[in-house]
Amino acid sequence: MSPASLPARVAVLRGRDAEQDAVRRLLDRARTGSGGAMLFAGGPGMGKTALLDHAAGQARGFLVLRTRGAESEHGLPHAALHRLLRPLGDPGPHLPEPQAALLRATLHLPPASRPLSATGPRAPGTTASDGPTPAAAAGGRPSAARRRARTAAAPFRPVAPTQEAGDALGPAVAVLEWLASLAARGPVLVCVDDLHHLDAASHDLLLFAARRLAAEPVAFLFTADRPPGHGAALDDEVPVRVLGPLDPAAARQMLDDLAPAGLGEDLRASLERLAHGVPLALAELTGSLTPGRLAGTHAPPVSVPPGGRLWRAHTRRLAALPEATRALLLLVAADPDLDIPTLVRAAAPRHGDAARPDDARPRHGDAAPSEAGERYGGGVPPDAGRGHGGGVSPGHVLDLLEPAEVAGVLTAEGDRYAFAEPVMGPVVYAAASPAARRAAHRLLAGVLHHDHQRLRRAWHRAAALDGSVDELAAELAEAAQAAGPHAGHPEPYLALERAAELTERGEVKAARLAAAAHHASISGHPQRARALLARLSPLTVPAEMRGQAELLRGNLELLGGETGSAHDRFLAAAGWLLDRDRSLGVRALVRAAEAGYFAGDHQRFLAIARRAAVLRRVLLLAPHVHSTAMLVWAGSAGLLLGDDANALALATRAVESARGRGGASALPQLLSAVINAELWLGRYGSVTRHAIEGLRLAQETGQHNTAGQHLAWLALAAAVQGDKETCRTRAAAALEVADAHGLGVAAALGNWALAHLDLSRGRAADAAGRLRAELRNGHVVVRVMATPTFIEAAARTGERQDAMAALDVLDRWAGSTRNPDRLALAARCHALLAEPGASEELFRHALDLHHRGSCEFETARTELLFGGALRRDRRPGAAREHLHSALDAFERFGARLWAAQARAELRAAGQAVPPPSTPAARPFSHLPEGERQADRQAQIARLTAQQEQIARMVAEGATNREVAARLVISPRTVDHHLRNIFAQLGIRSRVDLARLLS
Repeated sequence: MSPASLPARVAVLRGRDAEQDAVRRLLDRARTGSGGAMLFAGGPGMGKTALLDHAAGQARGFLVLRTRGAESEHGLPHAALHRLLRPLGDPGPHLPEPQAALLRATLHLPPASRPLSATGPRAPGTTASDGPTPAAAAGGRPSAARRRARTAAAPFRPVAPTQEAGDALGPAVAVLEWLASLAARGPVLVCVDDLHHLDAASHDLLLFAARRLAAEPVAFLFTADRPPGHGAALDDEVPVRVLGPLDPAAARQMLDDLAPAGLGEDLRASLERLAHGVPLALAELTGSLTPGRLAGTHAPPVSVPPGGRLWRAHTRRLAALPEATRALLLLVAADPDLDIPTLVRAAAPRHGDAARPDDARPRHGDAAPSEAGERYGGGVPPDAGRGHGGGVSPGHVLDLLEPAEVAGVLTAEGDRYAFAEPVMGPVVYAAASPAARRAAHRLLAGVLHHDHQRLRRAWHRAAALDGSVDELAAELAEAAQAAGPHAGHPEPYLALERAAELTERGEVKAARLAAAAHHASISGHPQRARALLARLSPLTVPAEMRGQAELLRGNLELLGGETGSAHDRFLAAAGWLLDRDRSLGVRALVRAAEAGYFAGDHQRFLAIARRAAVLRRVLLLAPHVHSTAMLVWAGSAGLLLGDDANALALATRAVESARGRGGASALPQLLSAVINAELWLGRYGSVTRHAIEGLRLAQETGQHNTAGQHLAWLALAAAVQGDKETCRTRAAAALEVADAHGLGVAAALGNWALAHLDLSRGRAADAAGRLRAELRNGHVVVRVMATPTFIEAAARTGERQDAMAALDVLDRWAGSTRNPDRLALAARCHALLAEPGASEELFRHALDLHHRGSCEFETARTELLFGGALRRDRRPGAAREHLHSALDAFERFGARLWAAQARAELRAAGQAVPPPSTPAARPFSHLPEGERQADRQAQIARLTAQQEQIARMVAEGATNREVAARLVISPRTVDHHLRNIFAQLGIRSRVDLARLLS
């Protein structure tokens, strides 16, 4: 089989469901004799050709003809049409001889005695050239009936054409007739790629045919850049579908398809940020991953691979722009924070030659002008963009950028320009010569004079090598260390990395690399932090700095690696630091204990806690503590001592402190401390709200261990609310992360969530089995927290001996805390295991303790169990009092399954209970404006934390799939919540929701 007849390879297309549906409908219409046309428009790498491949693969039973525009053939008339039709051979068997002769002359086809295609059976979805099934091109005139039907459908065609060679309409009609003749034997698919590069004659002839074959089984699919190129304008007869970037969920799916096994979350996040949803960028970036990048020892890529398809596509677009325009684009690419007034000042120095940086003289390492021009795909000399007098006048700068705007390369956004396709910015910068880049940086440094621009100025001076290397490095390092959390471009870790590269002295270089790694870590770039730490190894590093580096490595492992490895690194750091910096040494011990806690290694946890006994004083000194780490540790100590309210206050202080400093990377862990306290207090709405935020931030900063813990908390909150599907989805995701990284706490929390769900559904045996198993129950703190769930399940299944053993542990722990909520849980468990007739006093004691505590949800659980016991003891009147109280509380918490149990008990106690109902929302349009606003806020306040999060994401334009991907739930669950939100708010559409929440 020749290459021309091989079937097109069909790949999995992600995020293009609507476009694939449109292709399917077009092909289905063509199969039934009603053709059509469609054009897919989009920038380079958006997957236009992949959609044509998909269409060709789906076109079973079609003759598939393919061609594409070639920029080098743009000036050759009929070149693309020749590529499309030449493999069909001689048109004579299909057309009257005058038309066949005209096409032979127009397309320089060989005479009838030299056919290019052999006869053979028609194969499904195969192509010749780019295009047809050979046999379909061979003989066979259509039947008389078929010809008459075509003639009736297209009365504009001459019966006996006599076109002259110069008649423009003649070749167009001949192509039309040839395609119609082929369609008489079966449906035809014509795929035309890169319409904007087609020669004008082919462009016009193919669109002419596409507009006139609607009554034939012929489908046309075109692709074009944005905007469609030259020639006849596209009209309603050729609809256009614009391809945008993939949504985050589709981009993640595509990376899953392409990436090697074990791709780290931080590297994945880096690739997603750089690709901006462009499919080809994702594919090429994934293909460029080296073993060092995959291992985290080398920095992730900063642009699409040089020389790749996307790189070439963008450099070709740049080469078509004027030289001065390209020079200005380099300024925009060199500083993402560049506003238009600063751009104008940089491009048009006020004092002519006096203000021009001395960049005309060759410097060491600069490329020659010819080399620079080649690298930029057409030539951007270092001094491009300056006039003969030493500068472009300010009034002309914006005019010089107009060609880039017209070409769709640049867009104006407020007071600055941005690349229409963000992938292009790094390409513009990397494709320029070193001399051109230095010149651009020198111009920018010369116009940044304000104090808040100190870091940017130092960055540009260092990039331009505009001074002594040692002075530039010191200036850049000082500016980076002094920069605030929202300094903008460049990020401090990049500046410190550059300062280290400019530094020769070993100890100073190491200090700057270590500082860069620290800043990369706290700004949410753990992959880059690992790569920077790896560069410390060959350097001479003082013992104290080595300890600090090991402490940072431990932090990175704890957030996104193996918790066992993190524990060992923290202990090593403590060994280096305790004798040199006691504060940092103690912090290393605290973190080692935390790693043991996460892993469920409690022997290590307790041993380290004894070594760090000084931390016991932290709780007493908490009002005077400002370190977030110490506040969190103090909060953890408060939880162990049963002081839940104080623990929540301390954790909240730590979160507020981190928010004030802009420490986004620290927030996922700090929110974990808040959630821990809220869980003990029974504040499940707040648990959901904070865990959703923590999950989002952990995903954005590559902290998949912390993300796993937030998923487990969300699963537990969903179990409390009786949301079966969400609980299972999130628990499964949490357990997957926990099993991969040895996270004992996440595994135990996820398992507890599933057990709680089982118990609320009346499946006591399943709940007891989950909590009895050794797998995923190794975390002692979570196991004790889950003990009341296990004892209730075991009591229902008659496993008294196992329940009594678990209760002994719970008694000792609850007694040590003297916390009324914990003591109430222990008393309730005693009541469940008590002999007949002895439980009532224990239940009443448990309720007394609950009323002194803070956890309303567990109070309702005890009321439900007590009410059930009283009903079984044939005291329905007394039972109903407690059951009503439990039902009211469960409905407030939105705990559907527990509320259903309370209703069932009430009915069994002789009480008629109406089914649950959603309060009818008042239509806002019938209210006065003031009352309308107040009612809106009241309705929104009644949404659960998850419902509110979904509502706000949908109001911002997110699709159900995007919401599901971000919240780790199924699209069906999102749809279910959305229907409830609409009903509760009295609205009917997403537009109403956006208006309501605006």
